[in-house]
Amino acid sequence: MVVTKETIIGDLLDKEPGCAKFFFAIGMHCLGCPSARGESIEQACAVHGTDADELIAKINDFLSTK
Repeated sequence: MVVTKETIIGDLLDKEPGCAKFFFAIGMHCLGCPSARGESIEQACAVHGTDADELIAKINDFLSTK
């Protein structure tokens, strides 16, 4: 699986729950809320003032070791 800005957070977490730690690390603690389940990574990062490219790189690095 390769994550992009368009990846829906809920879809990612359904496939790889271990990715939650990356969202928690940047202050996204609302991963279970309906908005987070349907938001793309880019949308969530915009709301939280976080760099989507940096988050995606970390997640893809993590997924490449699986």
